[in-house]
Amino acid sequence: MTTTPPRLPFAQRAWTADDLVIAGLAPMSSCDWPGRLVATLFLQGCPWRCTYCHNHSILDPRAPGQVEWSRVRELLARRAGLLDGVVFSGGEPTRQPALVEAMREVRDAGFGVGLHTGGAYPRRLEALLPFVDWVGFDVKAPRRLYRAIVRVGGETTAADQAFASLRMVLDAGVDVQVRTTVDPTVLSDDDVRALTDELHLLGVREHVLQEVRPDGTSTEYRQALAAVRRG
Repeated sequence: MTTTPPRLPFAQRAWTADDLVIAGLAPMSSCDWPGRLVATLFLQGCPWRCTYCHNHSILDPRAPGQVEWSRVRELLARRAGLLDGVVFSGGEPTRQPALVEAMREVRDAGFGVGLHTGGAYPRRLEALLPFVDWVGFDVKAPRRLYRAIVRVGGETTAADQAFASLRMVLDAGVDVQVRTTVDPTVLSDDDVRALTDELHLLGVREHVLQEVRPDGTSTEYRQALAAVRRG
């Protein structure tokens, strides 16, 4: 009689690209990596609960994936020479240990690798950076206001994680665009200017400000946003 071998603990598993938990796939996008035509993967799970998040369905790390990695392989095989690369987005993609092997496979297939991240997992990000060609890095707020946006953790935990991760990206010399979605229910104009000044001191040369979109956010947030915009 054959028996099934015991499942290895999480940290000891030999992860492969097939283990990636993918919530969604955009086969072609011109807006997820500036100047590049890419396929974008939305990976399941995020440790933060940002005020303006419009992707609530992909936050739960326990939810099953909706797209098999084999479908991504097939897409890349068909679009060799047509797509410039693959962007791994989220959720927070760096939380998944299978991401390294997925990036390696994309690279080996001749495509560029882009990453959208908020920097929640600095140590995991460090292992990924050798496989990344471009990063879209989300800085949520000045340090003192981070928890008001992400709504989890202690007063400085999320900010420390994010700024440590940003420092890694800058030191690695990876092409990066730093973005902030400006939540007017938390951030004033002075807060945004202070953040831009802080980022420039860190060496950031491109800080893109994005307007909050109410679509898909919670009812409470939409009401709060509407009240602020009414003034």
